[in-house]
Amino acid sequence: MMDAKLRGDYSKAAADGTVVQDWSAYTAAEHALWRRLYARQAALLPAYGAPAVNRSLARLDAGGAIPDFARVNRSLAAATGWQLVAVPGLVDDAVFFAHLAARRFPVTVWLRRPDEVDYLAEPDIFHDFFGHVPLLFDPVFADFMQAYGRQGLAAAAAGTIGPLARLYWYTVEFGLIREAGRLKVYGAGILSSRTETVYAVEDRQPLRLRFDLRRIMRSDYRIDRLQDTYFVIDGYDELFAALNRDLAAELGAAAAAPAIAPGAVAPGDRFETIMRAA
Repeated sequence: MMDAKLRGDYSKAAADGTVVQDWSAYTAAEHALWRRLYARQAALLPAYGAPAVNRSLARLDAGGAIPDFARVNRSLAAATGWQLVAVPGLVDDAVFFAHLAARRFPVTVWLRRPDEVDYLAEPDIFHDFFGHVPLLFDPVFADFMQAYGRQGLAAAAAGTIGPLARLYWYTVEFGLIREAGRLKVYGAGILSSRTETVYAVEDRQPLRLRFDLRRIMRSDYRIDRLQDTYFVIDGYDELFAALNRDLAAELGAAAAAPAIAPGAVAPGDRFETIMRAA
C-alpha cells in the first residue's frame, strides 16, 4: 500500500500502477513552469551532460511544453522499443520492476510547484522525463534498464532488493561517465538538479570512484542532500555487463556484508582522476 503522504492521486491507478496522463488538463501556468525548468537545466548540459543525453534531448524537442507521452512513445518505440507509462508518482518495487522488464518506463504525471524549483522530495514529471527519458533512446542503456527490471523481480523474490537499489541509485540516478577524457553527467537525479549538475562534476568535496559493482552494492546513500560519493563509468556497456554475471550471488554477498557509509573510503577504492567538464 502506498504511503498516504505521497502527493500523487493514486485513487485512479490501475492494477499495474498506471493512470491516464490527460495532457489537456495541464494549465498554462504549468507549461510555463515546465519551460522555465527546462530552459535553465538545458543551458547547463552542453558543458556537463553526457553526449547521448544531449543528442536525445535535441531529438525530443520538449522545451516548449510538458511532453505528451503518446507523441513521445511513437519515436521511442521506433528507436529502442520502449514506452512511457503514466503513473501518479512512486510505485511499489514489484510494479516498477515489472514495467522495466517489459520495456515500459513509469513517468509521474504531476509537476512540482513554483516554490519547489530548486528542491523536490518526490520525483515529478520534470525529474522523470528530463532526467530519465533521454537515455532510453540509447540502445545499450535501454537494454540495461530492461535487464535491471528482470533482476529486480528476481531480487524481490530473494529478499536482496537493498543492494540492487544501490546500483540504481549510483548509476541511473547519480551516475557519471567519462567522455573524451572529461566527466559528464548521465544520472537523472543530477540531470534534473541545477545545483547537483555543477557540484557532481566541479566540486572538490565529493568522492568520485571508478565503477565497481561490489563496492556500489555495499554503499549507503542519503536522499536528503547532495551526494557524498559518485561512481564513474567508461560506457553504458559497463552497466549492462554488470548484470550479466552471477548477480544473485553478488547480491547475497553484498546484503551480508557491512554497509559502507556515504563518503567513506574503503579498501580497494579506485579514485577518478580525469579532468572535469570543459
